[in-house]
Amino acid sequence: MKVSRRSQVPPFAVMEVLAAANVRRSAGHDVLNLCAGEPSAGASDVVRDRAADLLRQGDLGYTESLGVPALREEIAGHYRRWYGVDVDPGRVAVTTGSSGGFVLTFLAAFDVGDRVALARPGYPAYKNILAALGCEVVEIDCGPETRYQPTVAQLEQLVADGPLAGLIVASPANPTGTMIAPAELDAVARWCADHGVRLISDEIYHGIAYGDDLGQATAAVHGDGGAVVVNSFSKYWAMTGWRLGWLVLPEELVGPVGALAGNVALSPPALAQHAAIAAFSPAGYQAAADNVVRYRASRAALLDRLDELGWRPVAPADGAFYLYGNVSRLGLDAVTYCSRLLAEADVAITPGTDFDGRTGGDWVRLSFAADPVTVARAVDRIVAWQDGLSRA
Repeated sequence: MKVSRRSQVPPFAVMEVLAAANVRRSAGHDVLNLCAGEPSAGASDVVRDRAADLLRQGDLGYTESLGVPALREEIAGHYRRWYGVDVDPGRVAVTTGSSGGFVLTFLAAFDVGDRVALARPGYPAYKNILAALGCEVVEIDCGPETRYQPTVAQLEQLVADGPLAGLIVASPANPTGTMIAPAELDAVARWCADHGVRLISDEIYHGIAYGDDLGQATAAVHGDGGAVVVNSFSKYWAMTGWRLGWLVLPEELVGPVGALAGNVALSPPALAQHAAIAAFSPAGYQAAADNVVRYRASRAALLDRLDELGWRPVAPADGAFYLYGNVSRLGLDAVTYCSRLLAEADVAITPGTDFDGRTGGDWVRLSFAADPVTVARAVDRIVAWQDGLSRA
């Protein structure tokens, strides 16, 4: 029987590395897993306790397709508290993870053949989902000269080659961790509104930032210009396996996304939705903030040893919990580097080919979402292993 052409997208290499690491761990190896963007702490006690109560006595049947009203209200309140932005809860759509949010957004906003731009390097699922839906992906080469983020000047060059239907930005970004300055995000959003380009802003790492010079701005203020915000409970609130995200939609997409959501998934997971309300409590916010303190320490453990690692250049790790560095000096392509590092030193990291099909073979991504002790042990192993390569 046939297999659809739309399904012929590359696998997500992070998941393949994760599977290989799990095999080694099952075989008794002491694997330090720094390949996935998964906070090691997991959901806070206040969320877990609420989930336990719900399992004993809660109503866990189907919910509204766009999410339970109480959670949508809390998400709107989050925008008031953090950003000073008034968001109508009716424009909030709760989704099955940010991944489900991207699928719904792309289906509602783009037609087959539409050109959608995004940064390279970047999160591979953007382009793979778009390709599966029949869109034309336009990658923007972004390097240190633009802090690995797209600019208005680059967008002006792109539209000279044909109209754009959409632009995806991420701040903080995966795999680089770089952020868009508020003034630049504002300029990009206004350019998109003026040119009829749908801006989709991936903000799932908001709250995880390490400097005061850039700040964290949300594209939610540009909803009148058609911008869509994608966010998630997975990163800041460390609720990865709960599969819960949300969208802040412009008015014209609320109906289409609601109709699609009801057909595609009926509703997001009920248990996760009801428990996630507790994430917005003072205790929930505090637990997430405590996690960021640990990420900051893990980041410092890495940056203090860059000379030993020799991963030069590296992208500025403004936010999120990734270090994206160049390993080409060692004479191994990134896939071979990561495969041998796992097999010979029991450290799992991700090759840059997942994020950049052009130059990613020279780069690797290390996730420092683990505790500082684990990250320091991993660096010890990597440095010792690299020293062995150099002597061989």
